[in-house]
Order: sequence, then C-alpha cells, then structure tokens
Amino acid sequence: MVRLPARLTSKLAKARIAQVFNSVPGPLLYCVDPAEILHPGCAAPVSREKMHALMENPAPVIWIGGSEPLLHAGIGHFVRAVAQSGHCVFLETDGTSLRRRIHEFQPLRELFLTVVLDSVEAPESALAVEGLRAARLSGFFSIIHSAVHENSDPVQLTDLRSFITERDVDGWLITAATRDEAAVRRAAEARGLIRSSFWRQFSEHVEEVLLSQTATRELRDAQAFVTESLHAEAGEEGVRIA
Repeated sequence: MVRLPARLTSKLAKARIAQVFNSVPGPLLYCVDPAEILHPGCAAPVSREKMHALMENPAPVIWIGGSEPLLHAGIGHFVRAVAQSGHCVFLETDGTSLRRRIHEFQPLRELFLTVVLDSVEAPESALAVEGLRAARLSGFFSIIHSAVHENSDPVQLTDLRSFITERDVDGWLITAATRDEAAVRRAAEARGLIRSSFWRQFSEHVEEVLLSQTATRELRDAQAFVTESLHAEAGEEGVRIA
C-alpha cells in the first residue's frame, strides 16, 4: 500500500506559509553533490564547514545527487546526519548498487530513496528495479525519478506508470532532463500521468531547482574555460616576446 509522506507535506506546508510572510521567500529545496563534502582517503574526509552549512540550510528538502551517491564511502552516515538535522532528504541514485548497500541506511520518515528510472523494459534497468524492491521491503519511502528528453518515448512512461501502481512505489517525479523547450514541454505533459497531485506539484519544484543548478554549472564551466583560454594565450604571448 502506498504511504503518504506526512512529514514531507508538513514541512513543505510550513515553508510555503513562511514564504507568504517573508519579503525574500526561502527555497523549498536545496541540491548538494556529496563529492563537495565527502573526501574519503584525505586528511579531512568530511568538509566540516560545508557540512555545517548544509545542516543549517533553511530549505526543508535536501536533494542529494549529482555524482552517484552510492559510490561515496560514508554516504549512509552522511544521509542520516542530514535527515536528523530536521531536513527531508531525497537520495537520488541510479539504483545499480542500492540492493547491495541498502543495509547502510535507516528507513527514517525523512528519507526518500529516489531511483532514476525512465523505462522498466531496458536491460540496464534490472538492477534499479531490484534496488527499488529492496528499498520497499526494507521499509523505506521509495521514489522513482524520470528525466524527460525532447525525444523521450511517452509509451515507456505509460508502462512505467503501470509498474509504479503494481509495485506500490510511494512517489513518482517527472522532470525535464534539459532546459530545451521541447523537453520542458514534454515533461509538463508527462506529469499528467502522475496520479498524485502532490507529486505532480513537487515535480515542478524539483525541475525548477535542478534546471537552475544545471544553468549555474554551465555558466561556471564556461567562465572557467574562458579564464583558462586567456591564461594560455597570455603564456604563449609571453613566450613569443621572450
């Protein structure tokens, strides 16, 4: 039986009420890549300054993704610490090693194990499906996140909807994979497949934050490329003068 995420809905409702009374509305969701905080094998395996800032983040929801979280040693302790700081945590994974590492996590009410899945028919999806099953049997909130591209097959998402119903997956998030107008439009149309109005609306919040993060990263990479090119040109000019 699908469970309602009471703790999550309560936190989001409080955050929305606070937004009404604040001149500068706070974010509902904050994304973090574990690679920014966890550094196994180093003298300081955890960036305490960044960890403290994350724990104090005003957003009610922390989205842990980017680089595959399950590749990081200590991810279980990291997730538990963030969840116990009063945040709801969405741990996004491709699911390939979820079944093998499920024992590293605790089924907290604030934790949502989120598996990236666009199709259940693809051979590479088998491990992700097994990971979802392990999460469900272990008492975790299990979520599927489908990223829609401009050329995504709507039939696959329809099949995925049937799978979600049959397997009692707790939630389904559908977002655009890129800022491409066609992808955004297809994602908006695909969200009509989500039965729960809560998860449809939350998908929109997640999409907005993830696409904004992508835009910021692309801008940062472009600036770094320009800076590197200028340094290289300056070095070549110096060599010619010499």
